[in-house]
Amino acid sequence: MPERCAECGQRYDLEQGFWYGTGYVSYALAVAISVSSFIAWWVLIGVSTDDNRVFWWLGLNCVLLVILQPWLMRLSRVIYLNFFVSFDKNYTHTAPREFDHKQ
Repeated sequence: MPERCAECGQRYDLEQGFWYGTGYVSYALAVAISVSSFIAWWVLIGVSTDDNRVFWWLGLNCVLLVILQPWLMRLSRVIYLNFFVSFDKNYTHTAPREFDHKQ
């Protein structure tokens, strides 16, 4: 990942350990995908422990999350960065947002 945005010069790593918060965002995205896939599975196929349909969903959900993990990590970084840095239409005339890196 580059250190700064090539277009506006915004520093991506705003402070030491900044990206640790993306784990919470990634977890929330994974829970949202799991809940939505469970509801879709429940509506389309049904949920029963008698014929192991719930275990099939669990296995397929794990495979889905593993496949989607690179995109979830990138999306969680974008969402987390947008919590702290908002879009500025006049970015060419304003300085990028900086935090104190000395502490």
